[in-house]
Amino acid sequence: MSDTSYIASIIQGYHEALSEFDESFLVGEDIRHALMGTTRDLVEEFGEDRVLDSPISEQGFHGLAVGAAMDGKRPIIEYQINTMSYLGMDQLVNNAQKLRHMTDGQVSIPMTITVNTSGAPGGSAQQHSDNAYPSLLNYGVKTVVPSTAYDQKGLFMSAVAEDDPVMVFWPANVIGHRSEVPDEPYRIPLGEADVKREGSDVTVVAVGEMVPEALSVAESMAPEVDVEVIDPRTLLPLDEETIFESVRKTNRVVVADSSNRTCGFAAEVASRIANQSFWDLDAPVKRVTRADVPVAYDPPEEQYVLPDEDTIERAIGDVVP
Repeated sequence: MSDTSYIASIIQGYHEALSEFDESFLVGEDIRHALMGTTRDLVEEFGEDRVLDSPISEQGFHGLAVGAAMDGKRPIIEYQINTMSYLGMDQLVNNAQKLRHMTDGQVSIPMTITVNTSGAPGGSAQQHSDNAYPSLLNYGVKTVVPSTAYDQKGLFMSAVAEDDPVMVFWPANVIGHRSEVPDEPYRIPLGEADVKREGSDVTVVAVGEMVPEALSVAESMAPEVDVEVIDPRTLLPLDEETIFESVRKTNRVVVADSSNRTCGFAAEVASRIANQSFWDLDAPVKRVTRADVPVAYDPPEEQYVLPDEDTIERAIGDVVP
């Protein structure tokens, strides 16, 4: 095991994926120069045929990846900015996600898309601050949001091995965090949540950058309130049973997610708990999300609309007597 930063786990994952899967290649903008810091030394090790700099055309290189996947390749796309994925959405949703079904299984689309999702804060302004994953869940795209270096590498390797498109979001606010990562290759199966902290009084289901926030709140509220923190890690497929099992134990739930409130991931989790675990609840499910407005560049306004430790703590206070 090695103490590894989140960004180092991304670098390691790329190197291992390209080494393990001969049919894999990486494509994106300025990745040969490693402007994001994530593709360091790849072109030197694997060559320009497998590390491709693309023109500034997200739809174009997304379409290239879909065609390559249909031909038996295993493409990996890296986006530099989270909202640039919107430009490739037609290729992802109408082609990559549907072609296996439309061809009755004659083709598979083993394509992995990675993207740095700022989620704010940090003055990224309105066009760079979205968390886009709730829309992908609606479209049926397998979606991963790792909160630690260990989770990132293990989930990424499983994503590359999938025969369906998978989108991996890197929360920018945890990029500098460190965790123990095995020195040998490993994988974390998609669809397995992780109990980051065990507790008995209230369950906090936290996503991405909200995980360290929830863990900090849990430590600050102990021993008065014993908080269990669950990280779904994979939003689709979702490990419902780990969440339901926790609800049966604590009888109170807060869902913390830094995407929009309306039709967001927190709403989906709250709905499933209400449907499947209603009689286990001693209080309504509480959602902690960003407001349904664009995120401003101005720091005070930015902070006003985003969830944080204070909003998580207040939500726990609302459900725990």
